Amino acid sequence: MTIRNEPLRAAVLGATGTVGQRFVTLLAEHPWFELTALAASERSAGKAYREAVTWIQTRPIDDAVATMQVQTIDELMDGDFDIVFSALDASVASDIEPRFARRCLVVTNASAHRMDADVPLLVPEVNPDHLSLLASPEGGPILPEGRALPAGIVANPNCSTIGLVLALKPLADAFGFERISVVTLQAVSGAGLPGISSYQILDNVIPWISSEEEKLEIETGKILGRVHGGTIEPAEVAVSAQCNRVPVVDGHTLCVSVDLKGEPAMEDVREAWRSFRAEPQERGLPSAPAQPTVYLGDDEPPQTRVHRDLGQGMTTSIGRLRECPILGYRFVALSHNTLRGAAGGALLAAELAVARCGRRGAR
Repeated sequence: MTIRNEPLRAAVLGATGTVGQRFVTLLAEHPWFELTALAASERSAGKAYREAVTWIQTRPIDDAVATMQVQTIDELMDGDFDIVFSALDASVASDIEPRFARRCLVVTNASAHRMDADVPLLVPEVNPDHLSLLASPEGGPILPEGRALPAGIVANPNCSTIGLVLALKPLADAFGFERISVVTLQAVSGAGLPGISSYQILDNVIPWISSEEEKLEIETGKILGRVHGGTIEPAEVAVSAQCNRVPVVDGHTLCVSVDLKGEPAMEDVREAWRSFRAEPQERGLPSAPAQPTVYLGDDEPPQTRVHRDLGQGMTTSIGRLRECPILGYRFVALSHNTLRGAAGGALLAAELAVARCGRRGAR
């Protein structure tokens, strides 16, 4: 194995979709990773990326990436890269991602392997210790301090779950809880491309999103759980979720009620959010926001157009803390679903995995 001082070579699977485009944008000037390969469906293979993609990002495609040739998954399997970012649909990710994970680190936004007992379902500020489940490979890049980048799959949670657990983690550490009720108002970008037709969503709220409620209810316990015996024991927490699609482009809003233990004062709850820092902030990781949670105020609820881009879209904003007559406290949280909830969160997970192996630039 060769010690790599230059940026790690990154490949993106599903590069033409909404999340794939976010990966491409975020990797364009990343200090640790260099985008060297793109893969998509058979109909896109062989084309220059600019010809294969229907670009919907506000930032133009980087010139060097625009001319890169899109490959098929099978062609990419023989490629030369160090890390894979997957934006594949779950229906194909279940078979494809393990093939790559046998040789390198795969960080995926797909749901296919999220609930596998030995796969970290990672929110870097919440459960960084779950990375201990990754394997130490025989092959692959050695980082400058002499440790090998692990192989295996790291899964990014559902985009709504990420915002929820970021808001809950400071409360779990400070007080603990056993029951949560959450109602989500989810942006249309969460449906991917081509998404929901304008006729369906304009002047409308759709009070059902396939599998979303189940993901929130199951994933939360795994993320807040602990590693034991080579698997993850989920936390004993009951989650009741109701999910709605609303006519907003980006940003998932969550209305949360929680039964905090010990009946803490309201100011103690606010302070838990304000003071929350974790390993990504301590290490100064490139994609980590200075503040993972921001409390806006009792009378200042987070709003998608105003607050979704806080911390470059990586901060969860919280407001309207007040008493709940059923569960004790209630509040409103907002998370950017295609940044923190998708490509940005996956990139931060990769940075943490690399930093834990001694990557230069990580304290």
